Amino acid sequence: MTEQTEQPSLIEYPCDFPIKIMGKAQQDFTQIALAIVKYHAPDFDDTTMAIRVSKNGAYLSITCTIRATSRAQLDALYQALSSHPMVAVVL
Repeated sequence: MTEQTEQPSLIEYPCDFPIKIMGKAQQDFTQIALAIVKYHAPDFDDTTMAIRVSKNGAYLSITCTIRATSRAQLDALYQALSSHPMVAVVL
């Protein structure tokens, strides 16, 4: 049995890190995404959140640039966002 070692991060922390969250344009989607982001990055300034609506209005794209402090923080944030049923894609 081989032991897996964690790969070193290519990111130097702390740093500003953009996260794009996409999902169907549903009521409360933006608020739910923001709540998840703020749980993992409490210092996130929600006034900097950028929201775009798809051409036909069916989808929303939210970009949040957080101050990332560790790989564990980013991993937990991506996991929480991608496991939410309203979120289609996290980049």
